Amino acid sequence: MSKYYEIELPLKDEDIKKLKAGDRVALSGKVLTARDAAHQRVANILKKKKKPPFDPSGRVIFYAGPTPSRHSGRLIGAIGPTTSSRMDSYMPMMFKLGVRATIGKGPRSEEVKKLHKKYKAIYFVATGGVAALLSRHVSEAKKIAYEDLGPEAVLELKLYKFPVIVAYDAQGRDAFFH
Repeated sequence: MSKYYEIELPLKDEDIKKLKAGDRVALSGKVLTARDAAHQRVANILKKKKKPPFDPSGRVIFYAGPTPSRHSGRLIGAIGPTTSSRMDSYMPMMFKLGVRATIGKGPRSEEVKKLHKKYKAIYFVATGGVAALLSRHVSEAKKIAYEDLGPEAVLELKLYKFPVIVAYDAQGRDAFFH
């Protein structure tokens, strides 16, 4: 039976150990957004033996590209999860950089599922199709890298009780049951 947790970020080892596939979680704290283009730039920088312009170590990466706000007083517009499998080829690199968890939507490759177990990491899924509602769980947003990528720039967001489900846990369990 799944459980419900409210977790303050950054993720701690004890958080990762207790989370099981299927658990519902409300995340509060800072995450980074990064999609395909940002991951590609990080890969290119690492090939040149340089450091990326942000430190992903110990962080949660949210695969999202928020839209600009259309309402006064709102930090961002809609922010929904992007299909995570598009970032699968970058996961070995991101885990080696110290990423603790990712947020996206949809199942991932069998290799990435195994990497979550190897690196004791979590894959959270957020509900797609409700991006306008999810933006209400963001209390701060600032661009930290690759501003020229527009909505694919790397942002640091402060979340407040952002609703997710544990899709892959650190023990190798899978909530997708495929």
